[in-house]
Amino acid sequence: MHVITRCSNCAVLAFLACAAASAQGQDKAAGYPRKPIRIVVGIAPAGGLDLMSRLGAQKMNERWNQSVIVDNRPGGGTMIGMDVVASAPADGYTLLGASETLMLNGVFNRAKYDVRKTFVPIVQLTTQPYAVMLHPSVPVKSVKELIAYSKAKPRSLNFGSQGHGTVGHIGLERFKLMTGADITHVPYKGASAAVIDLLGGQIQMTFATFASAGAHIKSGKLKAIAFTGAGRSALYPDLPTVSEAGVPGFELHNTYGYYAPAGTPQAIIRAINAVVSQGMNAPETVKTLAADGNEVVAPATPEEVKAKFEREYVALEKLIRTLNITLN
Repeated sequence: MHVITRCSNCAVLAFLACAAASAQGQDKAAGYPRKPIRIVVGIAPAGGLDLMSRLGAQKMNERWNQSVIVDNRPGGGTMIGMDVVASAPADGYTLLGASETLMLNGVFNRAKYDVRKTFVPIVQLTTQPYAVMLHPSVPVKSVKELIAYSKAKPRSLNFGSQGHGTVGHIGLERFKLMTGADITHVPYKGASAAVIDLLGGQIQMTFATFASAGAHIKSGKLKAIAFTGAGRSALYPDLPTVSEAGVPGFELHNTYGYYAPAGTPQAIIRAINAVVSQGMNAPETVKTLAADGNEVVAPATPEEVKAKFEREYVALEKLIRTLNITLN
């Protein structure tokens, strides 16, 4: 995955300049927006997806001086929110804020429709890698030691995920597939519940964001041994990535973005993409997000965003078949 932590390079600045000009032209051509925009989010307020969706909404409001409302519709593993947008008019006034759970819902056939045909990817906001978090009682200091320990003591390590079939669960199963590690999956109903039990020693391991676990790392209540991003974290530059720590090619993140109902005019798609990309990549926004471990996704056209989504969807389908994970 290509992410940026600075937007000072010439290529990005050129893109943003073009995006601004493009957005202005498309605003005028499409006459958009004429009324408030609703962004439906399939989780409760305050989660990562909710916060990033609100930030993107703020950028649109600032640019267009038009109300952009985040409508939280939690439930059904974000399916309730997805269904609302799937049946909404394709006029650009009802959008979906979604994470990679959107792809998972499609691959696992939770949705009654093909998400690739029902939604049009507009723009990616941020990507949020994880830290490999352990309870201090686990006597390992590196990924290689973790793998060796799990093999020497089979089923002694319990890993807490956000739930069965979630990004964390799939990440664990891929880690096990790539390393042969013997780790038991324990599904929770959210990341915060897993972190609480990790602090209490009921489980020994999880993938957690720095936003949710950073304070526990600093206090010594939890320890981080690796980072799941493509590159090292600016917050913890001494922490190696899982890939460089012994599992080449391993990467795990959750990416947040906006989607529209299929059939939404391309002029509107382009206008939203340009305005949100420009706003999210503003230097102060990048700096603020980095302080919480979030990385702004590099600017990309709607066509590039869609192509990337389709590539990752196919790769996820293949991975799920390989892992033989089913939801019963």
